[in-house]
Amino acid sequence: MTLDELESLAESAGYAVVGKMEQVREPDARYQIGAGKVEELAELVKKTGAEKVIFDNLLKPVQSYNLAKATNVEAIDRFQLILEIFTRRATTAEAHMQIHLAKLRYDLAQAKERVRLARRGEQPGFMGLGAYEVDVYYESVKREVHAILRKLKKIRGKRLLHRERRAELGFTSISLAGYTKAGKSSLFNALAEEAVPVDTSLFTTLSTTTRLVTFSKKKFLLTDTVGFIDRLPLTLMEAFRSTLEETIYSDLILLMVDASETMYVIDKKLSTCIETIERIGAAGIPTITVLNKIDLISKEEICQKMEDLKDRATTLVPISALQGTNIEELKKEILKELSNYVRASFTIPVTKETMPFMAWLFKNADVQKTDYAADSVNVVFEADPSFAEKVRNRVEREFNGKLEKA
Repeated sequence: MTLDELESLAESAGYAVVGKMEQVREPDARYQIGAGKVEELAELVKKTGAEKVIFDNLLKPVQSYNLAKATNVEAIDRFQLILEIFTRRATTAEAHMQIHLAKLRYDLAQAKERVRLARRGEQPGFMGLGAYEVDVYYESVKREVHAILRKLKKIRGKRLLHRERRAELGFTSISLAGYTKAGKSSLFNALAEEAVPVDTSLFTTLSTTTRLVTFSKKKFLLTDTVGFIDRLPLTLMEAFRSTLEETIYSDLILLMVDASETMYVIDKKLSTCIETIERIGAAGIPTITVLNKIDLISKEEICQKMEDLKDRATTLVPISALQGTNIEELKKEILKELSNYVRASFTIPVTKETMPFMAWLFKNADVQKTDYAADSVNVVFEADPSFAEKVRNRVEREFNGKLEKA
């Protein structure tokens, strides 16, 4: 799976893969791969005209330097490749800052070694550092890291205010999570009737998108988040924590799984997703596992995969987000999981304050019945408990009325 995924990552970064090579052995201190394999690699580069070598394993600066010297092309690792993809796909100022922060922290950890190697002679990927003194370069990067952290703190503060405002309004939130390319954005479009970008490349979504959606007259906030991936470097995880926090603070997670893949791959990717959810502190949130892309497999395969996954997923719903298959069934399961809604009624006098209050209620709750009399109105509604409590407070304070559970 790893080499195939590395190829998909490379293609997502805009590269055309012209050759592959694999070696199973203990990492070599000089090259990561053995000296004999390096000769094969240099020959493959020459034969194919390759302009860059990409390693699935993390490379130390000295290994990148030695590989570049042996092959005459730049050698990068999986982390640097993912950074390239994120840089190409980032669309917001926050995403750009988070990516730059991850890159700076990566550079900071390797600064002294990279400067030392750059002074030994220019190699592809090592140019431009020789002019820096180690301490000057190190301090420069540290200052830039602190500046970005200050800006991100302000953005995080704004997001917290938005989240608190949503809580005040009584909205229940749902987050889409899952391995990159599992179809989260397609499901987001199906549920929200939106058109966020969807393609076959990895990491289409790098920033969160939130929309208000309505199922059976009940309103929810639906958020599309950045996709997970195996061995996502810790620096990238930390850089994107503010984005992933939308998952932490949600009331329900829809965990997407690509049903068209083999059970071995599904199992491996699902494990990565569960581990990532645990790492960001969202393990206790109710989860529906969504088996997507069932239009690409037979009914027999769907049944078999449902059976294989039943011990790992308490609630499992097979769908095709692209074709719209079983979307209504998924909505029913969402409503079932979020069935903590309370049904209540009240009667208030008709005054000049009544209509603004009713408009607020219609906007934020499922108003099921309104009976107007000559000087009063009786209302029956459904809402989550926290919002129902806000309604009770306003009914008692502003109208001297009483809220009763229906």
